[in-house]
Parts: sequence; structure tokens; C-alpha cells
Amino acid sequence: MAIESPAAAIAPAPIPSKLSRRAAGILLHLSSLPGPHGIGDLGPAAFRFIDFLKDAGQRWWQMLPVVPTGPGDSPYSSLSAFAGNPLFISLEALVQDGFLTPEDIAQAPAFPADKTDYEAAAIHKEEILRKAFARFTEKGGAEAWDDFRGFCVEEAEWLDDYGLFCALQKADGGKPWSQWDEPLRLRRFRYWSRETVRQAGEESAFRQFAQYLFRKQWSALKRHAAAQGVGLIGDVPLYVAYDSAEVWSRPEIFRLDAALRPEAVAGVPPDYFSEDGQLWGNPLYRWDKLAGDGYAWWVSRLARAAKRFDAVRLDHFIGFSRYWEVPADAKTAKNGKWTTGPGEDFFSTVRQKLPELQIIAEDLGLVGPDVARLRDAFHFPGIKVLEFSVAEGRVEDPPEGYPVASLACTGTHDNDTLLGWLASRKDRDFLMRHFGAEASAPQWGFIKAVYHSPAQTAVIPLQDILGLGAEARMNRPGQAKGNWRWRLDEKSLTPELARTLAELASASGR
Repeated sequence: MAIESPAAAIAPAPIPSKLSRRAAGILLHLSSLPGPHGIGDLGPAAFRFIDFLKDAGQRWWQMLPVVPTGPGDSPYSSLSAFAGNPLFISLEALVQDGFLTPEDIAQAPAFPADKTDYEAAAIHKEEILRKAFARFTEKGGAEAWDDFRGFCVEEAEWLDDYGLFCALQKADGGKPWSQWDEPLRLRRFRYWSRETVRQAGEESAFRQFAQYLFRKQWSALKRHAAAQGVGLIGDVPLYVAYDSAEVWSRPEIFRLDAALRPEAVAGVPPDYFSEDGQLWGNPLYRWDKLAGDGYAWWVSRLARAAKRFDAVRLDHFIGFSRYWEVPADAKTAKNGKWTTGPGEDFFSTVRQKLPELQIIAEDLGLVGPDVARLRDAFHFPGIKVLEFSVAEGRVEDPPEGYPVASLACTGTHDNDTLLGWLASRKDRDFLMRHFGAEASAPQWGFIKAVYHSPAQTAVIPLQDILGLGAEARMNRPGQAKGNWRWRLDEKSLTPELARTLAELASASGR
């Protein structure tokens, strides 16, 4: 439903920010960093990557959502909208902080170096994190306990429900909350047994401790990035997973029926990636309910994102103007319909309550004048994708015409890598000539076009900078398995590559 606001008629002034200066950056998800524990994390490799960014003249590190992933390992379908992914906790840092001993982490399994093994990494890391929690419980000093308790009080708004959700799900063998026994499913606490309460309390404390470690390590990484002049760009998905702490604990803000099943689900109509559209399956919001309390849940979510990041990319920005509503029993997203989103009322409220929040609008897909008006009313930079700028045998949206208020890139995490995309095109020779690409390293002609565009911010996926093919693609929309697995070979981050990027950044005024 459309929600009107007197404030909506007043276009707010742009807020000066790091996004208003000409700069370059790299897109690399934390999971893609190298390391011995099956998945990239907040450990030494993350700090070294920030140092590389500084040497390469880069001012931004963009990453995908850092929330816990659910089935399919997608960071865009999370068990929590607020929590950090415990797989990103650095075990090496826990040794430095005295939570673990070197022996605790010495016997890591032989994980593949070139791809993330989410399931095996989760088993490995959880076992060691439980050791850290046991040592903290037994030997943690008063100062450490005060710090942990303070964290739990500060984050209680979401942390209590998240910890309890994880505890109950573990006790029930990992089943979705919709399959739990009725007293647990419906949060009828007075019918819970004493044993359930006891076990849930112990497990919940461990889950909260993991979140405490995540924030502690994240804060250290962000301080290092700031010291090196590097800002962090985060990503906030529009939707949350049905099997999530938020839908279980706050069903009233989602469009669920009396049995707490989705009335309709999210997706997108047929598009560039799929003839059937994309059926995401996330529950939709009750925007009228959210508006009634000033979008408090969303404001809280964005406030925490603002603490983690220097700027936030709002994924699927189109959904705030209008969203694709699909019947809950549909097999594809074809037969959905457009429904009006919260629009300017939402962003007027967010701007009022979080005036320093720096938002990038992911305005890709079936964008119409309504989406552009909403984006421009609040002076949010949009996103320009070079791979979407060309049609067969012609360049329809040349980089030299990109808006100044935009983030330009060769591709996103959903696109094929630049070289994979180029290899698949019939007009490859034309594109090579048009962008001045050399056969030995064709990526640089396209990257230079993005760097020299008017767009204030240029962010290039690291796979494209390294000239990798389709095997390094991060995600294939519509494919449920096998995504989000690419990992970096750190030896490819050479001083020569840093100099090349720094020179390009300097030559293009970034």
C-alpha cells in the first residue's frame, strides 16, 4: 500500500560524505579471502587486504552481506538480519586474545584453497568456538565479563531472540522454526519445560558470545581500515529468510496467515538472468504495520549497519518503490504482480532518525521513473554496470555518460566475470575495439573505461582485476547450489598489481 507523508514533498539536501569524493575500490566478499579454516574471515588476510588496498590507491572495500547464511549459503537469505556470521570469526585472533591456545587451532582439516566449504568450515569452527566459550566461562576475568554483559545489554533488542532461535533450532536437529512443536513455534513460553529452558539458556549464551567475538573483531578491522584511509561498503538485503530469527520472533511485521505461513513471497519478474523470473521465496513485509511505529525495526537494522560500515548498499532498492508479489504456492515468479512499497515516507523517516547514514541505491533491474524519482529525491547514488551498458554490437549506455552521483562497476556479484561475459558474446571483437582492450589482458580496457567515467565511485570485482574467467563467478541467479564459493589466491595480489591500480586511480583522478 502507498504511505503518504508531508515530509515526502520536501526533497532533502544531500549529505556530504566520502561518497561525494572521486574514489576507487574493490569488491571482495570476506568469504573469498584466503586462510586455513575453510572460509575467509576477519583474521590476518583481511588486514593484509586492507594494506593492499592502500598501496593500490583504493579508498573503498565493498563486500556482500556479513550476516549468517542459511540453506544454499546465500548471504542474501540469512538466519538473522542483525547478527554477524560466526564463520567470519578469526581463530588466530582468538589465540592472540587468550580465548584459545595455538594447539587449539593447529589441526585444521585439509580444506580446498580455491573454494569455500561452508558445511565443513561450520563444523570445524563451531567446535573450536565452543572451546573458546568454555575457557571464557571458566577463566574469563571480571573486566572481560563486564564487557560481554555490556554487549548483551546493548544488543538485547535483537540478540536475545537470535540466541534463543539458534538454540531451539539446534535442539530440534536444525529443523526450520515452522516445523517446531507448537509451544516453541508460537513462542508460548509458559508451556516450555524446565529442561527446554535450561538447555536453551546455555546454548543461547554461546551464540551471544560468538556475536560478542564477531563485533570485537569487526571493530578492530574497521579501525585498521580507517587508519589506512579505506572505507567499508556493506550490503543490506531488502528481505530476510522465512526461517530466520526475525520472522519467528516478529511475525506481526511480515505478511503471514493465521498459521504463520507466507501469504505471498518475494521475487522478480522475468529478467536478464531468467526467463521465469526469480522466485526468492522470502516473506513480504506488512509496510502499514511497520509505518505505524516509525519503521522502528528497519531503523534499528540500518543503525547497526551504519556502525559496521562507512556506506551501505541497499540491495533491491526497487522494492522500496514497488515490489514483485508472488503467490506463496507458485512454482516460478512469472505470475506475480507489482505492489506499491513504502516509498518516500520510509526514507524521510530514516533520514530524520539516521541523518549520517550513507546509502547507495542498488537500482538495477526493471527500473522505472518511480524508482529514479525515489532515488533522486534523497540524493542516493545509484549503480551503473558496464556489462548492462551494452547491447549486441553497440554501447547503449557508455561509461562516459554515467551520472556523477553513481557507483560504477564492470559487474556485480550476480554477473559473470568480465572475461567470462566477454568470451560468451558474439560481438566480442567489437567490444574489444571499442574499449581499447588488448588481447594479453583485455580486462584493463574495460576497467579504464569505468575509472575514467564521471561516476564519483568506481568499484571493480577483484575477479575482474585479476582477469579471471567464468570459473571465478560468485553467483548464478536462479541456481540454488554451488554459489558463493570462489576464493582468492593471495599470491596474485602483487606489488606490481598494486602499482597498476594506483597509477590508474591517479590518472583518472581517483
